[in-house]
Amino acid sequence: MVRILMILTIIFMALYSCKTEPPKKVTLKDDVAFLAADTLLGRETGTAQELMAANYLQKRFQNLGLMPKGKANTYFQTYSFKPKTDPHSEVQFVSGDSTNTGTNIIGYIDNDALKTVVIGAHYDHLGMGGEGSLYADGVAIHNGADDNASGVAVMLQLAEKLKDTLMGSNYLFIAFSGEEKGLLGSNYFSKNPTIDLEKMNYMINMDMVGRLRDDNTLSISGTGTAPIWNQVLNATNPGFKLVLGESGVGPSDHTSFYLQDIPVLHFFTGQHEDYHKPSDDYDKLNYEGMKMIGDYILNIIAELDDDPKLTFRTTKNESEDVPRFKVALGVMPDYLFDGKGMRIDGVTEDRPAAAAGLQKGDIVIQLGDSTVVDMMSYMRALSTFEEGNSTKVVVDRNGKKVEAEITF
Repeated sequence: MVRILMILTIIFMALYSCKTEPPKKVTLKDDVAFLAADTLLGRETGTAQELMAANYLQKRFQNLGLMPKGKANTYFQTYSFKPKTDPHSEVQFVSGDSTNTGTNIIGYIDNDALKTVVIGAHYDHLGMGGEGSLYADGVAIHNGADDNASGVAVMLQLAEKLKDTLMGSNYLFIAFSGEEKGLLGSNYFSKNPTIDLEKMNYMINMDMVGRLRDDNTLSISGTGTAPIWNQVLNATNPGFKLVLGESGVGPSDHTSFYLQDIPVLHFFTGQHEDYHKPSDDYDKLNYEGMKMIGDYILNIIAELDDDPKLTFRTTKNESEDVPRFKVALGVMPDYLFDGKGMRIDGVTEDRPAAAAGLQKGDIVIQLGDSTVVDMMSYMRALSTFEEGNSTKVVVDRNGKKVEAEITF
């Protein structure tokens, strides 16, 4: 009997030791590190490396238990397009085979609800540079960790948290292709939706949410697209310094949904010196800040879970008021600055601002004869100059006024 017990014990221990370990939880950093790795060569739309990223995201959706909601019961929604020869022209989608093919990845949580929340983020980037790059030293991999592996990673965490929890809505998760080439993927989806557009309640877009600053400043655009947005955003705010913008139109994928009369919100932590450069790497992101933003979005969704479908409201297209420029100062504006003037968040070498001695952190308060009180007044002032003009610029540098001569 003792011998039998010993044998059974050995068998039990052997079976226990062979027990399958639960799958390792994928973290925000894990997702960003994969998408922003050098092996993906910057995830340019239509490349084999973008397809590698698409396959990774397909597996992530599958492991999270999302239903495929692309074409032909897959997670993929592919589209073919002609590159724009005129940057101001509308993209032309074409049928049939093409070397220019983008791929949206779409997953779905079906709670048999009457309304659907769309949660999206673009996963493409600039590849090795080229058009859109701010890197002046030749060809290099633009990994795009903040832009926009950060948004994709937060989207994946939201998918995990929303599975089998909030049941008042269905949830459609879309990793968009082609954003950097002109919102191609979201534009195509909005015209070829894989669910009924009428059931879409609102769309949440996350683009560059990886650089939350120490003061917790968070930009949210689209707050005018539904009457309830300001109330909900303030009621659920855990302590962010919110910079709110009403317009539903902007340079990211939420615009495609706004143009279909769907309320939108766009989350953004601001531009920085690594924007559209090879230095936008995964080790520079604020992962705790990304988690805070994801939790905030989850609270917003929960607040609206039992509410009826939101009322859509049109907003002023602020981009129509943006002046045309013949010159550039050579600075990165701080779009999250809410004080008086235009705060400089970065200075480009060998450009007029650098030559004049302007520095990161300077606040432009006068350009030529124009007083600068905000971003729009700065742009209006800049639009009056042509190449070869010289003028004075006055900045607030740590509380002191500093005047310099600028030559464009």
